Amino acid sequence: MSIKSIPDIFKAFQKLKVLVIGDVMIDAYIWGTVSRISPEAPVPVVNVKNREKRMGGAANVALNLQSLGAEPILCAVLGDDEEADIFEGLLKKRNITAKGIIRSKDRITTIKERVLSGSQHLLRVDSESLEPLNQSEESLLQEKIFELISEVDVIVFEDYDKGTINPQIIQQTVKKAQELGKPVVVDPKKNNFFDYQGVDLFKPNLKELKEGMHVDFSISDESALKEQTRLLREMLSAKFVMTTLSEKGVYIQSEKEDFLIPAYKRSISDVSGAGDTVISIAALCVALNLEPDFIASLSNLGGGIVCEELGVVPIDVKKLEVEAIKHNLQL
Repeated sequence: MSIKSIPDIFKAFQKLKVLVIGDVMIDAYIWGTVSRISPEAPVPVVNVKNREKRMGGAANVALNLQSLGAEPILCAVLGDDEEADIFEGLLKKRNITAKGIIRSKDRITTIKERVLSGSQHLLRVDSESLEPLNQSEESLLQEKIFELISEVDVIVFEDYDKGTINPQIIQQTVKKAQELGKPVVVDPKKNNFFDYQGVDLFKPNLKELKEGMHVDFSISDESALKEQTRLLREMLSAKFVMTTLSEKGVYIQSEKEDFLIPAYKRSISDVSGAGDTVISIAALCVALNLEPDFIASLSNLGGGIVCEELGVVPIDVKKLEVEAIKHNLQL
């Protein structure tokens, strides 16, 4: 379809299908009240009022993509356990396909359990396997990716350093995507930072950029930001590198041009999950072959919107469209 306006873009989002490869998990919450200290140890006693389990990690990217109108397909490895049953039940509840999900008896499903009293975060307990995929798991995952890749419009790597993604999976997937003309976008973490060679868009945050490049500079040092981004882009042979800068906005760079997009003023409640929203919007924009300044602007806008909400929540697509029009984002 011909894209001439903001509403055209959001209509086009609804026709897109996205393969999300990465580490999925369950975010579990226990809410309660604290009125006393335990007689057994100097710790608060929480009287439980409510429990909830949500999809987390790469699955939150899938939720954002779905909220934007696209169809996500998650490709990930779970344990063969009760938590995997719960995760697939959450997928079914949200009408997201589980056809890209693989189970393994050699792993456990990642679950992060948080205990909260009011807005106070008291404790987090993580149950996870951080071991890299074994040969059988890797073969099954790569086979599943190759099976699904031809039916999607863009591929997202959502890396949480939990072991699902490794250099071999990256290399083979990017090679296949290039053969099929499918763009690849990446939300990286430390372990595989330099393995994403030849991708279309690479999206670190500022902390990840500095750690990856082994440098330190102030967030206000634009010349250092531009130079380190250039070096990283050339090392990866990436089409775009887009660095999120928290309250300073987003910086995107290609070989020929670059744009520093300031953040819009917001009443920030919680920054959790903002990166998932940013990569989701960017992926759909890349799939539509939109201009880099627009990709950064819309992604920046969406990341700010979700920061106004408490907890990890997917983007409100209607609000994003209204604000994109209000702020007169240029195509």
